[in-house]
Amino acid sequence: MIWLKRSAIAIAASLAVIFILDKLFPPPIERGRVVSVMISDRDDRPLRAIPLANGTWRFAADLDEIDPIFVEALLEVEDKRFWSHGGTDWVGMIRAVTSSASAGRIVSGGSTITMQTARLLEPRPNRTIGAKLIEIVRAHQIEWRLSKREILELYLTMTPYGGNLEGVRAASWRYFGRAPDRLSDDQIALLIALPQSPEVRRPDLRPEGARKGRDSIVAKLERLGYFPEHRAEEARTAFIPGRQYAFPARAWHATGNAAGDRRRDVRSTIDAGLQGELEHLAKRYVSELDDHTQTSILVVDIPTRAVRAAVGSADRKRPGGWIDLTAQPRSPGSTLKPFIYALAFDDGTAAPSTRIADLPKRFAAYQPENFDRLFRGDVRISEALQHSLNVPAVLTLDRIGPARFAAALTLAGAYPRINGAAQKEPGLALALGGAGLTAQELAVLYAALGDGGQAKPLIWDEDELDDSGSGYRFMSADSAQKIIEILKDSPAPEGRMPGRLTANAPEVAFKTGTSYGYRDAWAAGVVGDYAIIIWVGRADGAPRPGVTGREAALPLLFEVADRANHHLGETGSSATRLMSEQKPKAQGALATFDGEERPPEILFPPRNAELWAGAVDGQAARPFVFAGRGEGDLEWYVDGKPIPADDGGLPSWRPARAGFYKISAVDPVGRSSTVEVRVLGDAG
Repeated sequence: MIWLKRSAIAIAASLAVIFILDKLFPPPIERGRVVSVMISDRDDRPLRAIPLANGTWRFAADLDEIDPIFVEALLEVEDKRFWSHGGTDWVGMIRAVTSSASAGRIVSGGSTITMQTARLLEPRPNRTIGAKLIEIVRAHQIEWRLSKREILELYLTMTPYGGNLEGVRAASWRYFGRAPDRLSDDQIALLIALPQSPEVRRPDLRPEGARKGRDSIVAKLERLGYFPEHRAEEARTAFIPGRQYAFPARAWHATGNAAGDRRRDVRSTIDAGLQGELEHLAKRYVSELDDHTQTSILVVDIPTRAVRAAVGSADRKRPGGWIDLTAQPRSPGSTLKPFIYALAFDDGTAAPSTRIADLPKRFAAYQPENFDRLFRGDVRISEALQHSLNVPAVLTLDRIGPARFAAALTLAGAYPRINGAAQKEPGLALALGGAGLTAQELAVLYAALGDGGQAKPLIWDEDELDDSGSGYRFMSADSAQKIIEILKDSPAPEGRMPGRLTANAPEVAFKTGTSYGYRDAWAAGVVGDYAIIIWVGRADGAPRPGVTGREAALPLLFEVADRANHHLGETGSSATRLMSEQKPKAQGALATFDGEERPPEILFPPRNAELWAGAVDGQAARPFVFAGRGEGDLEWYVDGKPIPADDGGLPSWRPARAGFYKISAVDPVGRSSTVEVRVLGDAG
């Protein structure tokens, strides 16, 4: 019985030693979890792939997203008993040794998938017996720690495919231009053959070697019954991909924000359709400006704070194009004025109809003046905000306190950066842009304005949409709504009708801003369920004399609002709020309230409008339909020539060429109105 006790003690001691050594020298599994990142849009359409720091492409494999026929064929070729062995297939190992001894050379190494994974985690220059023994030990350690599924995914993540490609996903994207979720027979065979000799069989460099390797796998799968004869023949005759496909590289700055420091695939909140259209719009927009001008655009879904589009720069080939300009602090100009008045509304010290002095006033050493250097006397606060008067805004900030306002901005998620902030307290210049904010921070503020005053951070990752929390109460819902109503009545940009006068146009509550020295031009607004931020300027902060937010950024904001309405209006809760409310028709003779009879009023096109008559998204432009109101039916003329009604009875006009035109409306008693418009694009 003593020998039994001694045997038991020896076994226990051996197991203890093995356990201790396993804990002291674990396999470096984490090496295989350092992967490239694939960022997709909210509908899982790939946008951009980001390699490892050393330039290697290696994406985490997920068996649910890999063709199951490929997985079955791989195991049949490489490791038939993968699901049943414990890391080493001893039957296969003995067979490999026997066949190699008979042939006088190494015919098969007998390595299982798990052993190959161990070798990939700890590559060794020479394939010796000692190296093989280490692989066996490591394979068992891996089997103790991971499930079979996890081991197979780790192998498919790290297996080499030539050059800087590792893993089946990287190889499929590079050689086939797509994910490996559905593969043809020849692609399956090639992806199995490549890791056996990745450099000898690289299809882009050695197509003949790739063909021989693929055909040998096809023949083996045909013998095993995976491929019938006709499919095997088709696989052998398929072409070898002779070029490498580029990995996705769209939405550069947006995907950078979505990826952050994550080392996993990310399904972003970006809408690929809107993103692509806004990138094209930004590039076209700055192409008409000087060579150093850039623009950035943000579109945020207010209910979720999901960023639906983010254009960090118009063109990476322009100066500063590689910088994400939505994340660079800039002077916000007058875009903070709505929030100053909102806090005053909350305090009860002001209301939209409160009259405030727009007169010269000095605050210690600071004396603000209006942009046009004119003063308007007593004005309502609603008018002061709509016309962006400076003195009333500074008066209001002086009342609520610049330090309190700066603190409120910080708590909301916008951090005002003041030059020499370590020595300076926030001053009254904050009302006119005397502190740096980013476009992303302005988006947080304007999204709060559209969400009843509740400030929350922006969301870039679709998986985090439910984690935004309750946020910070920046202003009351009542004050936020009052500010929205005021901004909706701000003067529309030249050539655009206010949304309230049209049936299906986005109604925009907007504010513009121009920084000191004309360095930054801003337009920010709330359009239904979306907050939109536009910045135009130079990346180096150089001035652009005379260029204002109203001139440079506001037209772009309205165009972005149109595109957002088109792409997102029918897919979210914003569908109803994006459309301007239909006002009930007035009852009674309000038309003659002032006792005067008026000429017709031309509603469309508005005076000095610029009309695009070129193709839109590849489709020929539709004719322009005139709209007006007056006494009786109106007759329409373009440069004195009558415009007939179309089949629907509407005055429809298709310009013959680009240029300037005079459009007139005449009522039955001969009263007339005329507007001048400019037609752009390839008319006719």
